[in-house]
Amino acid sequence: MTGLHALFRKELADHLKSRRFLILLLLIGTTSFASLYGAISGLSDAIASDSSFAFLKLYTSGGNSIPSFMSFIALLGPIIGLALGFDAVNSERAGGTLNRLVSQPIYRDSIIIGKFLAGTAVIATIIYTMGIALGAVGILTTGLKPTGEEAWRVLIFLTFTVVYIAFWLALAILFSVVCRHAATSALASIALWIFFAIFMSLVSSIIANAVYPVSNDYYAMVNSLNNYTLELNLNRISPYYLYSEAVSTIMNPLVRSVNAVTMNQLVGAISGYLSLGQSLLLVWPHLTGLAALMLIAFGGSYIGFMRQEVRSN
Repeated sequence: MTGLHALFRKELADHLKSRRFLILLLLIGTTSFASLYGAISGLSDAIASDSSFAFLKLYTSGGNSIPSFMSFIALLGPIIGLALGFDAVNSERAGGTLNRLVSQPIYRDSIIIGKFLAGTAVIATIIYTMGIALGAVGILTTGLKPTGEEAWRVLIFLTFTVVYIAFWLALAILFSVVCRHAATSALASIALWIFFAIFMSLVSSIIANAVYPVSNDYYAMVNSLNNYTLELNLNRISPYYLYSEAVSTIMNPLVRSVNAVTMNQLVGAISGYLSLGQSLLLVWPHLTGLAALMLIAFGGSYIGFMRQEVRSN
């Protein structure tokens, strides 16, 4: 595509040279190593309760009231995508540079695609760098060495994280296309992030209790399974919940199901760890869902940008 490579390099250079990138790197780096400190401080207790897959506990365990790296990145990771994309289009429109950009002999879709690809490249750089650095420091500090399966699980976890944050980047770019002012697009993006991260579970619980009440013993006996299933499915609309459930399954081989399990299904089941392949079978719908949400959000920004009359602004 004409000009896509040049636009990608320009946007990537702008991101890497900006103070915004340094602030994001400092934020994620600080929280990552704070979570590593908490994991190391509580590592002995975690290994005492379960000594298998000890290396993964550097990413999944917390300590001293410090959440784990996995919890930190699920909650704070969207900030990276939102910060990189909330003013991707409207700031250039306000500054008058978008008119000059579309007047060049390049396709218009190269502009929006280049911005998204450059932002995704920055996200991948931050996430893989922090994830690998955390593991390296953990190895040097604790002496734990990852097995091949543990290394693959960490790599898949980081890949899930990149897709998850890329969704928020695409959503921020969408608001940047729709809203004329950067402050408006930033507020809209942050409001949606807070709703999915905090309030979605409350809304799901209220709806599930209204449809399948469990207010007394009879209703609890009749509706408990339907209530739980409906609440679970509603929660899975949230990218935050979808991502958290997926990476918890990948990083904890003890997780054997992501749906409700009846007593009949438990009869004859053998306790043990799932292999990496079996864990992936459980969560591939989650990855597909996150990728679909990302493509839908980017598709909306793409269509909106292509329909806008830029040169009249």
